[in-house]
Amino acid sequence: MATHLGSPDVEDLAGVVAVLREWQDDGTPFQLHPGDLGWFWRYGAGATAAAVRTWRRGGQTLAVGLLDGADLLRVAIAPEAHQDDELAAQLVADLSSTEHGVLPPGKVALEVPPGALLHRALVDAGWSTDEPWTPLRRGLEEPVEDPALRIEEVGPERAPAWAAVHRLAFGGSLTEEVVLARWHAMSAGQPFADARCLLAHDEDDNAVAAVIVWSAGPGRPGLIEPLGTHPEHRGHGYGRAVTLAGAAALRELGSSAVLVATPSANQAAVAAYRSAGFDSLPERLDLSRDAS
Repeated sequence: MATHLGSPDVEDLAGVVAVLREWQDDGTPFQLHPGDLGWFWRYGAGATAAAVRTWRRGGQTLAVGLLDGADLLRVAIAPEAHQDDELAAQLVADLSSTEHGVLPPGKVALEVPPGALLHRALVDAGWSTDEPWTPLRRGLEEPVEDPALRIEEVGPERAPAWAAVHRLAFGGSLTEEVVLARWHAMSAGQPFADARCLLAHDEDDNAVAAVIVWSAGPGRPGLIEPLGTHPEHRGHGYGRAVTLAGAAALRELGSSAVLVATPSANQAAVAAYRSAGFDSLPERLDLSRDAS
């Protein structure tokens, strides 16, 4: 039975999110999470649908890809299909040929679940290993320690305060108006129903750090995406504090664990998450391809 490449319509996105939720499990490798689609939703439902690719066989979705920018595809694979030869071969064909409409010409990057057959098949097909990332995990079986800061859950009325902290934390040229508009687009997305947007305040009630955490449902790992500290308030442990607040929020939602990934070269970020009780998981190597 053949495997078919497709792209969902907006009304199909709920099904894609549901599939990604089902694939999140503490026993499977770190891979694309429904929260990643939720965060991408800040560009709107239409843009999100246009950025998603699915591979289906016999009515079953076996892989989902998110074009997270023009030259990066992030792939999740059904746990039972990680070693599926036919799926790996079809993905190699679709990802390696620009005519298939998945990736553009030129240098592109690919995020693949560690240990999946696809990773080895792409290397055999001439893809190169690229930037290493460190996934981290904290189990939520036990209560999370108090962050010792005032934490507020952000809704539409307080979204401007979140937008201000987020914009400064990540730099760039976007205005607060654009960041705020994207927050509203994101919050209208289906994955946001299982998310919590949090803002941390210092003893003078300044907004100092922000995080969004995404649940994949009770008993499944949740995700941090994104987390940032106001540049004028760094070095005081506020990033760790808002990380703890996010973990506590996911525990209240029934998540089994909280996950995050950061470039391995960002040793400060790795150390910060470890200070908040996270353990490093096996490093993941992205792949890259140069093509005309």
